[in-house]
Amino acid sequence: MTRTKAVPVATTDLCCSSVVDAPLDEDEAADLARVLTALSDPVRLRLLSIVAARDEVCSCDLEGPLQRSQPTVSHHTRILADAGLLVGERRGRWTWWRVDGDRLAAVRAALGG
Repeated sequence: MTRTKAVPVATTDLCCSSVVDAPLDEDEAADLARVLTALSDPVRLRLLSIVAARDEVCSCDLEGPLQRSQPTVSHHTRILADAGLLVGERRGRWTWWRVDGDRLAAVRAALGG
């Protein structure tokens, strides 16, 4: 029997209002800035796109495509998870990652998309 453990992630959802439709309040701006900061690194953008393209990816399968060590991959996945963009599930000694589609859609909506 394989035990799984969910990795905690940010639970705050972005407000539905778009930055082009109405001014953001302080909390909304801080949350959106945290997400955009997480996305501002090229390695994290590539990591997010790799996970999104495959639906679900083991941490062990990210080192090669990103050409980064396991500790570096772990650092970047944690930042994306803390921003609520990735959801991780612990399976044995590895974490399997998937994109939180609702959170990504909320970011897209907040940017007017």
